[in-house]
Amino acid sequence: MNKLPFQLGIHPINWVGEDVKEHGEDTTFERIVDDIQALGLTGTEMGRKYPTDPEILKNELAKRGIRLTSQWKSVLFSDPAYLEDELNAYRKHAQFLKEMGSTVISTCEVGGSLHFDPRRTPNEKEVLRLSEAEWQCLAKGLNAAGAIAKEHGLKLTYHHHGGTAVEQPEEIDRLMELTDPELVYLLFDTGHAYYGGADPLTVLKKHYDRIAYVHLKDIRPQVLEEARAEKADFVTCIRKGVFTVPGDGCIDFGPIINELMRRNYNGWAILEGEQDPAEHPAYEYAKKALLYIDSLIPDRK
Repeated sequence: MNKLPFQLGIHPINWVGEDVKEHGEDTTFERIVDDIQALGLTGTEMGRKYPTDPEILKNELAKRGIRLTSQWKSVLFSDPAYLEDELNAYRKHAQFLKEMGSTVISTCEVGGSLHFDPRRTPNEKEVLRLSEAEWQCLAKGLNAAGAIAKEHGLKLTYHHHGGTAVEQPEEIDRLMELTDPELVYLLFDTGHAYYGGADPLTVLKKHYDRIAYVHLKDIRPQVLEEARAEKADFVTCIRKGVFTVPGDGCIDFGPIINELMRRNYNGWAILEGEQDPAEHPAYEYAKKALLYIDSLIPDRK
């Protein structure tokens, strides 16, 4: 494979679902990291099957030449009643990632989400958009968390995410406008950008100076269209198979990879599929995605 100018890793969500627990439930940590090593990849995010003891995890990853790039952190900063406890939890999260040698914290506001907001009830059907006061509280909390990350030598990278209050292009723009560029960065996710109604390349170009982490994920447009017609929620969309690996959906990754190369992006880019591995085996799909990405890289001999 041609050498990329940025570091390429893969998320364990390809093997074991995070939001859909039955996906890959019987898959072991050892199977995941052995597959990652066999794929020739050197970065992974934290997964729910991974050991939580830092020493054990470091040892198991080091044996395979893999490093932990990040770990998802849900936050509820839009409600001031939660701010203090959330920042305390964020500090512990940052300490763990620092010990693991990571450089970024994947961070996502869950206020208003159907699936992640602890204040919501099961009979509700829609994501709640943020009020002006909630936007201001969110920005305040993210800036404070970003300062914590910075203290630990990390960057807070905000994950715009389907099924949350920051998923649409105008919401990504607003978040970037309200937060301190020295403290809050962007996790650019191609699949979630498309899911939220944005053109991924447009988001990449518009906010490149804030991007410190990348997720490469594709979309099956016919599944998304059917799910939208049914008014399916985010987790139902995953169960239907809306997401897949790059090269297996409708997103043209050529201009995206070219833009990252042109800008000399040198951070991590993480492959994601987030689909049922029983139907879409993680190793095989990852291998196809790597061949696809390789085909997009100009020969630089």
